[in-house]
Amino acid sequence: MSFKASIITLYPDAFPGPLGVSILERAQREGLWSLETVDLREFGLGKHRQVDEKPAGGGAGLVLRPDVAAAAIDSLPRDGRPLIYPSPRGVPFSQPVAEQWAAGPGVIMFCGRFEGLDERVIEGREMIEVSLGDFILAGGEVAAMAMLEATLRLISGVAGNHASVEDESFANGLLEYPQYTLPREWEGRGTPEVLTSGNHKKVADWRNQQSEALTKARRPDLYAAFPNGPEIRASETDDEHD
Repeated sequence: MSFKASIITLYPDAFPGPLGVSILERAQREGLWSLETVDLREFGLGKHRQVDEKPAGGGAGLVLRPDVAAAAIDSLPRDGRPLIYPSPRGVPFSQPVAEQWAAGPGVIMFCGRFEGLDERVIEGREMIEVSLGDFILAGGEVAAMAMLEATLRLISGVAGNHASVEDESFANGLLEYPQYTLPREWEGRGTPEVLTSGNHKKVADWRNQQSEALTKARRPDLYAAFPNGPEIRASETDDEHD
C-alpha cells in the first residue's frame, strides 16, 4: 500500500506546490505515494458557503466552525492515518516525527486559517497539533507542504540514493558536516585534503569532527542532548553517484 496524503484546505490550488517537482513528482508517478485535496469551502453553510464565525467572547478575526470542519474531516476514510493540524501551539515537528509518519499508511492534514479552529473539533476528532516552528503563518498550507516533503523523502524508493537520506542533518542527532565537490579549487578556496586522500577512515573521522563542531556552535541544544552521537561509519563515505 502506498502512502496517501489527504489535505483539507480552503486553497486546494496551492497544492501540490513543491510536492509536485523533482523526486517527489517522480515517486508520485511511480505510485509510491498519492495526494488528494479536499476543498473546505464545499462544506460551508448557506449560499455563500460560510466556514467561519466571530470568536466566542469577542476579539479580532474569525474562527473556523467545528461543524464545517468536522463535515470535511468525516468525508475522508481514516485508514489508520493520523489527523494532523499544523499549529504553532503543537508539538514540534522533527525528523523522528517524519520517520514515524513515513512508516505508516499516510496522513490527513487540516490546514487552518484566520484565528484558527474551534477547539471542540480538535478534541472531538482527536486531531494532533504539530508545530513547524515558533512563528506564525497566514495558514497551514506551507507548513503542511514542508512536513510532507520531509516525510515523503524518507519513504523507501523515493530518494534515489537512500544513503544520502540516512547520512544528513538530524539523522544521527547532529548537524551534517560540510560538503564539497568539483572543482577542487574555486575562487582561492580549496577542498580539504582529507576528502581527496582516499582514506575512508580519515574521511569519516573528519566528518564526525565537523558535525560535532558545527552542532556545538550552532545548535548547543542538540549537542547537549547528543554529546556522543552515533559516528559516521567509514563504509558510508564511499563515493556514490545518482
